[in-house]
This record gives sequence, structure tokens and C-alpha cells, in this order.
Amino acid sequence: MTRSKRLVLVAMIFAVAMTFIDQTIVSIAAPNIQRELGLSNTGIQWGINAYLLALAALFAFGGRLADTVGHRRMVTLGVVMFAGASALCGATPKGSLAEAWLIAFRAVQGLGGALMFPAALAIVVQTFPLRERGRALALFFGIAGGLTAVGPILGGYLTQWTWRAIFWVNVPVALVALVLIVLSKPETVFKPARMDFRGLLLIASGVALCIFGFQQTAMWGWTDVRTLGCIVVGAALLVAFVAVERRTESPLIEVSIFRIRAFRVETLVLAVSQLVFIPVFFFASEYAQVSLGKNAQQASLVLLYFFAGFVVAAQVGGRLLDRRGAKLPVVAGCVLATIGFWQWGAKVTGLSLSSQVSLVILAGAGMGLMLGTANTDAVNRASTLTYGEATGITQTVRNFSASLGFAVLGSLFVSDLRTHVTDSLVAQGVPRAHAHAVAASLSQSHGGGGVAPHFIRLDFAEATRSVLHVMALFMAVGAVVAVAGLRRGVQQEEQEPVTTPA
Repeated sequence: MTRSKRLVLVAMIFAVAMTFIDQTIVSIAAPNIQRELGLSNTGIQWGINAYLLALAALFAFGGRLADTVGHRRMVTLGVVMFAGASALCGATPKGSLAEAWLIAFRAVQGLGGALMFPAALAIVVQTFPLRERGRALALFFGIAGGLTAVGPILGGYLTQWTWRAIFWVNVPVALVALVLIVLSKPETVFKPARMDFRGLLLIASGVALCIFGFQQTAMWGWTDVRTLGCIVVGAALLVAFVAVERRTESPLIEVSIFRIRAFRVETLVLAVSQLVFIPVFFFASEYAQVSLGKNAQQASLVLLYFFAGFVVAAQVGGRLLDRRGAKLPVVAGCVLATIGFWQWGAKVTGLSLSSQVSLVILAGAGMGLMLGTANTDAVNRASTLTYGEATGITQTVRNFSASLGFAVLGSLFVSDLRTHVTDSLVAQGVPRAHAHAVAASLSQSHGGGGVAPHFIRLDFAEATRSVLHVMALFMAVGAVVAVAGLRRGVQQEEQEPVTTPA
């Protein structure tokens, strides 16, 4: 890896770092933000979700734009937009304007991330030849994925000063990224083309409605007509999007890419794994605070153990991809994650963190071994002219799946916790009707700091065990898909056409 290539890689890591940190950092500061600005519960929820919703809905747009306008141009625009919106989020005024201001600029952050990430990944992919790409993208995804775990830790410390710092911290990171982009001068190829605005409207609306429906299940429930309406209409729009793209001369997404077996399989594996990857940070942190009685900073140790396993194994996965192909690390990663999550779940009811550490590391290692590898191999299947588009597809799928994972696992957790707490209260002589009401209230609240009674801590751990065991089952499905769908061997370099430099 030459010095110039390393500089490009570092520049792109700094560029995307903000998007990964912001997936989780705001949740930690949410109570402080809500209290100081006087936001409603719905307002603070949208302050968190507006970013994720815009990011997921516009990834395909960002990927296509990068391939047709230029990758360096789009990553620069995305960094500036993201940092500017972050600064404005941190400057949210108090009063009647606060809620609309925060939600609007969080959405602009999401747009900036959607423009930036596919372009940044396409630059890394085009900078490194196929035989070096696994190692380079292992660093890219390893560090970026680890920053998702660092978000809550960093948020906890910054919030002790002021919650506004969780947004302002993005500004110096962005400045470093911009300087590195100027110094590294990444060169890529792109092909100017018309933008498919009809396809953009369909996919953005469909993804946004589906994810909004998933996000609202915690408040509305799965059987509410509003929840079902959002998901059904969103799914119908996505079906219409595929039909329209097949007949469009210059489509937003070349849906024919799914005819490539490896791309199709890797995308499915990513979808399954993402049901687990983002939600695990939330559930592990909540478990540590409620069941283990840790404060927010102490609870972050669980995430650090997961992060340690993830980053180290991601480097191993990248090297295996370069030398042996994707099948071995993807299958092995899914298997290790399955074992790690299952055994971790078996230990949580012991209420001892020390007995869980090796299993948390194992689960993180399994995810690290397969996640970046599957993502890299999927993007490798695209042509040079569609790397941004392929990234837009994989990232849309990953965000869509993470939202679904939160909804499904969250519903499972609440239901299981409610049942366990009700049974515990009834066993102590509380009438079942009253016990059920208390359990329903408790299952919707968050706590920590070691103040919960022992039976509540244990019931919370029981519900966490159910979630971790379902996560293990998801990863087992990923292993089966990878074993059946992927082929052995290293992908061969393909000849690319002569194209326009960015």
C-alpha cells in the first residue's frame, strides 16, 4: 500500500466517521436535549430518527449522483453539508422554534451522509486494485463500524459538558477530512448521465414510509392501521420502483445487478446481519445499566469489548478476502457470531459482566469477520462506473434492515419483559391486573444506576437473553445463506472500459 493510497484511505475514513458516530451518539444525549429545549416526546424521537430516515431514504440517490457527477465532488459536498448541519444542530435555539429547527437540520445531516458515504467508498474501491481492496476496506469498515460503538461512549462524556458538543465535534473532523481530500487528490472515473427523478421519488418515499412504520411500532404497535398502512404503502412503492427501473433508459439503480449471484447473496447476508449489528449496541447498553447497575460510562465497557473483537477480526476478514475469497470469512464470521450471541445470552442472567466478556468479544469478532468482507465483495461485483450505485444499494439495504431489526427485537424485548415482570409481581402477591399495569409501564421506561430491585434486574436480563438468542438465530440464517449461495475462490480482476476522470 503506497503512501498516496494510504492518504486517500485516511481521508475517506475521516469523511465517513461522522456518519457512523451520529447513528448512535444522539440517543445518549436525548434526555438532556429534551429537558433543556423543552421538546415533546415525539419531537425528541424525531430529532433522533430524522437523521436515520433521511440517510436510508437517500443512499441510492447519493450513490447514483456520485457515479454521474463525480465521486470527489460529492464526498466534498457531503462533508461540508454534514458539518454545516451539525453546527446548526448544536446551535438549536430555545423556544418554539427548537423542535422544527433540530428535526430539519438532522434531516440535512442525513442528506449529507447519503451524498458522502457512497462516494467515499467508491473512491476507496477505485483507488485500490482488487488484490489489495480487501485489506484496505477492512480498515475502512473496521474503523467505521467501530465508531458506531464509540458513539454512545463519546456522547456520554461530551454530554457532561454540554449536549451541543455531540454535534460540534463533527466540525473539526470535517475540517481534517477536507484538508486530507485536498492533499490526497483522489482520482476516479464517472459517466455523466441524466438523473432518474421518478425512480428517486419512488425509492425515497418507499424506504422512508417502511422505516417510519418500523420506527413507530414501539408507539403504535404492529397491528395499528397506521403502522400497517405505512409499511404496506412503502412496500408497494418499492415494488413499483423495481418495475419502473426495468423500463427506464437511465435508471437510478440498474436492478439487473441483482442477477449477479454473488452480489445478490452478499446483499442478503448483509440484510440479515444488519438486523443484529446496530440493535446490539442499544440492547447491550440498556442491559448493562439496568441489570448490571452500571452508569452510562461504565456501561460503555460492554461496547468496547464488542468493538475490540470487531476491529481485529475485520482486518483478518479483509486479508482472507484478498487471499481466499469471500466465502470462508463470511461463513466463519456468521458461525462465530451465532455462537457468541447464543452463549452471551446464556450468561446474561448471571448478572456478572466478567463471565460475559469473552463472549461479547467473540460476537464482535464474528460480526467484524463477515460484515466488511460481505460489503466489499458485493461492491466488487459492480463495474467501475457503478461502484457508487452498488454502495447505495448495499447501504440502503443495511439501514432498512437495521430499522426492521430494532422494531422486531424491540417488540420481542418489551413483550418478554412485560411477561417476566408480571409473573414476578404476581409471585410476590400483587394482583395480576395491577401487576400487568405496572409491568406495561416499566417495559416502556429506561433506567440504570443500580437502583432497580433484584427481581427487575433479573427480569430485564431474561428479556435480554431472548433478544440475544434471536440475534444468534438471525446470524445462523446468514451462515446458511452464505454456505448455500457463495462460491469458493478469489474474484478475478475484470477489464474496465476507458472512462472520464473525476
